[in-house]
Amino acid sequence: MLSKKQFDVLTLIENHGQKLSQRSIAAALGFSLGTVNKILSELNSYGYISEGIITGEGFTVLEPYRVQRMLIFAAGFGSRLVPVTLTTPKPLIRVNGKRIIDSLLDAALDAEIEEIYIVRGYLGEQFDELLAKYPAVRFIENPDYREENNISSAMRARHLFANSYVCDADLLLYNPDLICKYQYETNYIGVPVDKTDDWCLKTKNGVINQMCLGGTDCYHMFDISYWTSKDGGNLALDIEDVYHSPGGRKRYWDQVALEYKRSNYRITIRPCQASDIKEIDTYNELKALDNSYI
Repeated sequence: MLSKKQFDVLTLIENHGQKLSQRSIAAALGFSLGTVNKILSELNSYGYISEGIITGEGFTVLEPYRVQRMLIFAAGFGSRLVPVTLTTPKPLIRVNGKRIIDSLLDAALDAEIEEIYIVRGYLGEQFDELLAKYPAVRFIENPDYREENNISSAMRARHLFANSYVCDADLLLYNPDLICKYQYETNYIGVPVDKTDDWCLKTKNGVINQMCLGGTDCYHMFDISYWTSKDGGNLALDIEDVYHSPGGRKRYWDQVALEYKRSNYRITIRPCQASDIKEIDTYNELKALDNSYI
């Protein structure tokens, strides 16, 4: 099994496909030159790299960390984007000519993720238009999206969480590298902020210990998470348990692992920049991004 730092260096080399200097590795990962030198020596001794390039053995040791699928929740109405969502599901709204959901789908394909599932509900038949560009996409129906919260979407797809990215469909991805081919541990993406009134994640030593609405010195929460095989399997059981508990059908699915069953998981934060990703919540935000809606 690779250590986290060995994994970070090896995947960086794999992603670039060429020999990198120790200084460039250190700068990209925030490691000291001494740490990089030590890790490269270890990877060389194991036969995972040779002359700075990843070997066949290196690809073999990375295979257990390979992401198998992407699961996208797209069943909701998107009431804050009325009037556009009266006739179009929010993920299919075009921003500067491109559908919002396309940024996630393109990133998944670039990362060679072959299984892509979309949980749909409101105006669900319109998602069929995606098949012209993304024929491998598969749909899961959520007929209860009107009466229940998004835990109902998670309930219908709970068997797919293992080795999977789980994403909200209304995220506009500006940095496709957020969807990587390999992941080491269960994590959520977050942007570090001094203060936010939105959903946020608080951490200690890089591990999430609280999800709350509003906070300081925290991470603005974006719903792109990754679940390992073990955690994804446990989450399938915990989602079902919370869903069938009193009031469970009104919960957000994130509350299962981040609140109600938090002791069952060790979930790390994966920091990114505000310029990497955008969640379009309101019609005014949509107009600010695309003046054709003004």
